[in-house]
Amino acid sequence: MKIVGKPVNRVGGKERVLGTQEYVGDIKLPGMLHGKLVTLDCARARIDRIHLKRALMIRGVRKIFTAADFPEDPRFGPQYRDRPVLAGKETKFHGEPVAFVVAESIEAANRAAALITVDYEILSAVLSPAAALDPDAPLVQDPSLRKEMEWKNSNILNQWVYGWGNIEVCRADRIIENTYKFPMVTHFAIESFCYLADPSSEGITLYSAIQNPFQLQKIIADVTGFPLSRVRIIAPDPGGAFGGKQHPKHEPLLVLASLMLGEPIRLELSLEESFQAVRRAASEIRIKTGFMEDGTLVFHDIQSDFLAGAYGDIAGRVVSKANFVAAGLYRTPHVRITANALLSHTVPSTAFRGFGIPQVNWALESQMDEIAVNLGMDRVAIRMKNLPEKGEVFIPGNTPADGCWKEVLQKAADAIGWNSPLKPNRGRGLTMGLKMGATTAASYAIVRLHMDGSATVFAGTSDMGQGARTIFSQIVSEMLGIDMAKITMVMGDTGAVPFDLQTSASRSTVFMGKAIQKACDEVIGKVQILASEVMGIEPVQLAFEPGFIRHEKETVPIDTILKKRFTPVKGEVIGVGEARSEYLPDHPMGGLAAFYEIVALGTEVEVDRETGFTRIKKMIITGDVGKAVNLQHVEMQDEGAAVMGIGHSIMEQMILDDNGKILNLGALDYRIPTIMDIPDEMRSIVIENGDGPGPYGAKGCSESGILTVAPSIAAAVYEAVGVRIRDLPLSPEKIWKSLNP
Repeated sequence: MKIVGKPVNRVGGKERVLGTQEYVGDIKLPGMLHGKLVTLDCARARIDRIHLKRALMIRGVRKIFTAADFPEDPRFGPQYRDRPVLAGKETKFHGEPVAFVVAESIEAANRAAALITVDYEILSAVLSPAAALDPDAPLVQDPSLRKEMEWKNSNILNQWVYGWGNIEVCRADRIIENTYKFPMVTHFAIESFCYLADPSSEGITLYSAIQNPFQLQKIIADVTGFPLSRVRIIAPDPGGAFGGKQHPKHEPLLVLASLMLGEPIRLELSLEESFQAVRRAASEIRIKTGFMEDGTLVFHDIQSDFLAGAYGDIAGRVVSKANFVAAGLYRTPHVRITANALLSHTVPSTAFRGFGIPQVNWALESQMDEIAVNLGMDRVAIRMKNLPEKGEVFIPGNTPADGCWKEVLQKAADAIGWNSPLKPNRGRGLTMGLKMGATTAASYAIVRLHMDGSATVFAGTSDMGQGARTIFSQIVSEMLGIDMAKITMVMGDTGAVPFDLQTSASRSTVFMGKAIQKACDEVIGKVQILASEVMGIEPVQLAFEPGFIRHEKETVPIDTILKKRFTPVKGEVIGVGEARSEYLPDHPMGGLAAFYEIVALGTEVEVDRETGFTRIKKMIITGDVGKAVNLQHVEMQDEGAAVMGIGHSIMEQMILDDNGKILNLGALDYRIPTIMDIPDEMRSIVIENGDGPGPYGAKGCSESGILTVAPSIAAAVYEAVGVRIRDLPLSPEKIWKSLNP
């Protein structure tokens, strides 16, 4: 049964379209209470007093929690345990909760929250990289929380220095230096953040649309003091995540409150509140590049400052991993990279599709275009000249180039019509992007082959839209010869599925896919033994083919074997598989990249000189995926990611006032791409050389489409109207002002 590589329809797609899929928000428990967060209308403030009397008089209010209810000051975080469940003496960002109302109805909770008043003093806030680096700026975090950290007496959360060669002594014919800015943007998932905590005598059950249920399980265990076995996370498939639901936000607060009251509590954030829960890090990147007259790169000297936010979340890993490859996929003999994750009085930043690469790639690929213009050289040719060959080391000590990257670039150039004539006010950009795949992994899977020939697969991966259920079902179907309609995927419940490190870094197909393959291998081995017992033939004389056992000229369906073996006493065949990539303490990233996501993205735009409006006429995404287990899914991932990239490229940004208040909360004031903004023509070209580490030679692909959209559009705008903008987004206002100084 050949099904791998075919564009089969998505498992669960019908339920999503019809609205029958159950999300966290659809789950209701008898007698559950409802929560509402209370926040201040600024970023940083000293709290003098919280007035609760009027709110407590509302019928149905059960309890209003403040920091005083948690004298032990519980803190949490995926990397640093620095985030309190409620602000105590001082708020650190606009949207940080100072109180939590719990009531018998959401209406009562909302009414009570509106009656709570807070006496507070607005304090000066650190809102930009420059302010964070100012030695006279107020400290965002108390040094006592960072006792073991080198930079505890500054607003530098952490700093990383990477490089090779020696930029101090190398020689270059020309040198250019520029600074590129990337704004704060929000994930804007359609499904809001929603949680439901249910305490019992056995521990706590927490419902959350989290991408990493096992990490959440550990954090809740740390906060409560429970063993892992008493913390159960049930995580239905998220309705959009993109990294925003990768790590806990308000779950610890909800759990502690429910344990104190002994009753289930539900909390659902509004879209506006979701903006205040999570965002992508803003960045300012200064890059100085030396190169020869023929276009050969000599060195990059990169200073990268990321605005992490009020608490660490996962920003440290975002900044370190992205900047480790800030020199991109090119052969560059001398590199120095200094990267800072900066604390600020802004919403904590977290993982976001691309994991910091859109920021660094905006700078690098824009710089590559400026080098080409400086030399009067073709922009594709300069990239082609500096690309490594397959197997060539381009970052010392890391995974060599794992694909034919020149092929990726050439196919994109051909498809966009790189050398064809352009109409007036039109331009093209063609840029490349690289992202390291996962460096460590621990994925476990269980496959149960039932006596009727159907199968149930248990996997800890979250299907947040990338189609994991479909891909895994295809792998099992191909290996065991089972129709996909007879395969059920069980995911998202730490009480039922085996451990998976996390759903991130485009790792699911590669690592969980391998674990499922190994589980299927064990099933196959056991089926051969069963067949030997049923047929009275030695196992070595039997051959397994998907769906069948073959002996000489006799072919017996697996269903027949299972029924004969299990009919008297019943039973099933169980296989367990695992895929691991171990931590390497001497490697800056903790391990080598399992694969690289590589993309070349070509764009053709038309710019209206009278308004500055940019219309994307054509966009081509070309990616090296090793093997597309489901071609349709790969194309959807590429195109969906590219549309997200269009958002931060031409329209999206979170706007703050002088006190750090977010001025454009919600859908009306924060614009994302609609159907009116997508390219007139959009196409994904998938390159399959079968050279990846995953099943059937697959590599990860879910993030590549977003990596290089911004520099591609910016390059096209420059060619169209001669405007060079280094500060995203490329809004009509910025373009018009540049055309009319």
